[in-house]
Amino acid sequence: MNIVSHSRPAVVAYQDLLRLHLDENASTLVGTVEERKRNGRTYLYERFRIGTEMKSRYLGEDKPELRLRLERAEALKADAEERRNRMARLTRTLRAEGFITTDRESGSLLFAFSRAGVFRLGGTLVGTSAYSLYQGELGVRMDYEELAQTGDIDFASFERLSVVLEDKVDENPAEILKLLKFDPVPSLNHRQIWKWRQSHSEAMVEFLTPAFGEEKVKPLPALGVSAQALNYLNFLIADPIQAVALYRSGVLVQIPRPERFAIHKLIVADRRIGGPDQLKARKDRAQAEFLVSVLSEDRPDDLAEAYQDALSRGPRWRDRIKASLKRMPDTADRLTALI
Repeated sequence: MNIVSHSRPAVVAYQDLLRLHLDENASTLVGTVEERKRNGRTYLYERFRIGTEMKSRYLGEDKPELRLRLERAEALKADAEERRNRMARLTRTLRAEGFITTDRESGSLLFAFSRAGVFRLGGTLVGTSAYSLYQGELGVRMDYEELAQTGDIDFASFERLSVVLEDKVDENPAEILKLLKFDPVPSLNHRQIWKWRQSHSEAMVEFLTPAFGEEKVKPLPALGVSAQALNYLNFLIADPIQAVALYRSGVLVQIPRPERFAIHKLIVADRRIGGPDQLKARKDRAQAEFLVSVLSEDRPDDLAEAYQDALSRGPRWRDRIKASLKRMPDTADRLTALI
């Protein structure tokens, strides 16, 4: 497979744009930072007063990079105008360098969800919408045809994280979707809506969450929605990364790690059975093949770790991966060479 890289200046521009968006997030701090420990993890919250009432707002899991930014919040606030001008210039640079941009309808949805706190509160963009954003993370050019999609946008989050955060979105996604002309698609339980369809197109928005056995609809209280539970999804959205979608001056979102995305695609491709699902399975395998080709050269240790992690999870996981790799001998050889 012929992999074409973006130019070094383009890669640096993307990394700079991502850094500036993270700085922008930290610059909104107005209160004091406090820690809360849950299940062996430490989460950071902003405590602030509104009138006589104390409020708290989830900031993120405690990591050195986030701590450093929060400590610089005042300085970052002072640089706001210069930072936003630079973000606009960098976005124009990336468009000129051939980075694939987000279409208006998808971009406006991601922008509204980002402002509401969907990604801050654990929401992770998955599917082809997330795959397209690896152009910046990995510094590679992507085929427009390979990214062709129906407009579907999928979001996933852990149910237990959504419960433990004790915070919620500033605006309910259902209200945002209504404004964007999406209608709820009723499920068997009409009170649990996890899928929306746009009235003037075939575009769909779905909310998903990991299943550990029965695949049923579960609540995501932090996001204010219900979600369809799916097995194997826990592997995909563990330890996600942040990325920038090129809409306006960029939208900060959260996506799966590319190595986990690649291995997960091998698993879900084998789950698809018949009809339209066969077309989706071919697309799954094509995306896995591309990412494995890139990662086996540029990040072999990360890819090997994700591959071994999936194989260690039991015979059902191994069988699904093996079934997909039977159709992908070159990809199978690349993965075998890593371990």
